Amino acid sequence: MFDRHFGVWPKGLPRSITPPSTTLPENLSVTARRFPEKVAIHYYGTPITWAEMDRATDRLAGWLHEVAGIKRGDRVLLFMQNSPQFIIGYYAILRANGVVVPVNTMSRSAELTHIAEDTGATAAIVGQEMLAVVEPLASGQPLRHVVAAAYADFLRVPTDLTLPDGVATPRRPVAGNGLVTWQAVMEAAYAPPPLEIGLDDWCVLPFSSGTTGRPKGCLHTHRSVGFTMFASVLWSPSNHESISLVSLPLFHVTGMQNSMNMQVFQGSEMIMMTRWNRRTAAELIARHQVTHWRCITTMAIDLLSDPDAASFDLSSLVAVSGGGAQMPKAVADRLHTLTGIEYLEGYGLTETIAPTHINPFHRPKRQCGGIPIFDTDARVVDPDTLQELGVGVVGEIVAAGPQIFVGYWNRPEDTAAVFFERDGKRFFRTGDLGYYDEEGYFFLVDRLKRMINASGFKVWPAEVEAMMYDHPDIQEVCIIATPDVRRGETVKAVIVLRAGAALEVDALQDWCRERMAAYKVPAVIAFAEGLPKSPTGKVLWRVLQEQEHSAPAASTRQVS
Repeated sequence: MFDRHFGVWPKGLPRSITPPSTTLPENLSVTARRFPEKVAIHYYGTPITWAEMDRATDRLAGWLHEVAGIKRGDRVLLFMQNSPQFIIGYYAILRANGVVVPVNTMSRSAELTHIAEDTGATAAIVGQEMLAVVEPLASGQPLRHVVAAAYADFLRVPTDLTLPDGVATPRRPVAGNGLVTWQAVMEAAYAPPPLEIGLDDWCVLPFSSGTTGRPKGCLHTHRSVGFTMFASVLWSPSNHESISLVSLPLFHVTGMQNSMNMQVFQGSEMIMMTRWNRRTAAELIARHQVTHWRCITTMAIDLLSDPDAASFDLSSLVAVSGGGAQMPKAVADRLHTLTGIEYLEGYGLTETIAPTHINPFHRPKRQCGGIPIFDTDARVVDPDTLQELGVGVVGEIVAAGPQIFVGYWNRPEDTAAVFFERDGKRFFRTGDLGYYDEEGYFFLVDRLKRMINASGFKVWPAEVEAMMYDHPDIQEVCIIATPDVRRGETVKAVIVLRAGAALEVDALQDWCRERMAAYKVPAVIAFAEGLPKSPTGKVLWRVLQEQEHSAPAASTRQVS
């Protein structure tokens, strides 16, 4: 058991926990009984109570069972943006004894077809703006039943807030076999079936981002989902009176666990955004006195890059945390100057349904994934031999614990490839490279597959990015590999400058040479208006890398 981190373990917290034996839908029922008239969600000015959430969940669960024929273990697609209907849909699927298949909202018809056919899903709950993507599947092959929700149905109070596209769009009628509106389902008012599921039943089947080949479904039970949800409740200084800004996409495991399931369990209030907008986020924090904001680095960078950021009232915040990429020191400094808060980083994957590591609140370290959480044994091994490595030595991070997934859906060979047995435990190979320090804090270096090999020198893009963020004129940067006749491949930087900034390539390279080894200095520099990002806000480095590999050699400017 890795125990080096116990010397910095948060005072008053046990090292091992006993999560509740309730399943996720039972958590919602309990919260609705405890706080029926308490606000569960504020949706662009409209309050929605826990009692209303519970009633709507029952009705949708009843429809899924009675009309769509969903029974224990059946998979149902959930394809919509952040909204009250997302949370109701998620919990209704579980209350109908089904399994939630959350779908990335950027998916197109071919990708959706793959997920539906792979999981055997015959029903879906979708935002009405997604119907053009869903309709090719809704003729009975493979989807037989589709519920279309209009987010505007939950805009019952006039608002001066900027609404994202699609949120203010009124409900539209639907036509076609198996298509039905959310409102029609609510009016049908079917009663939910008896709850048959337990902790070891399937719960949620999120799909990985598809690092190699098509995305793979990561199967989790109510036990694994409940563990990281409850672990986050205990680790974070929050309670039922906390107020959270929900800006992370809920189809992603970080948002799902830390911005939805955790709040449902506690009965705490969610201030929900359908799409990210930094000005709207700042206004919501001020209006609702938001105490907790779970985000990713790019959201924090965007908010703090606003020229008027110093005027934002962020005084109610007591915790800002997240992950997805290392928080640049310069951005963490700006956040601390404005709020007095240290950005708290954590680490986890789809396969671990969010955290395996979180920084302790009393002693966080920057650009650090944190320490292993309750009941989690994390180690660093040689990727080739699986030999355990010591302090400061970079290798592959592996973890064993209650949050580890069952395996990849319908992929026994892929599942076998990411697990190994040691000390009587089943360790998961994360594919992430990192190391731990003397105190047991884990630091991520990069993805195993992202390393740049420049004349035999290993370059980790995340390390170079972290250093370049210290430049005052750089708002965002992504490091990729570019072909090089002499080196094989070399370092390229794609940079988004701050508003009004001007930067010469030669001057920037000189700045880099003062701070990093020569082989890490970007030999090629390109300036862009923006970087491609996923709906979760993560920079899509693979997109830039693929474009670079497919581009004619003459299109790349080499800078020596």
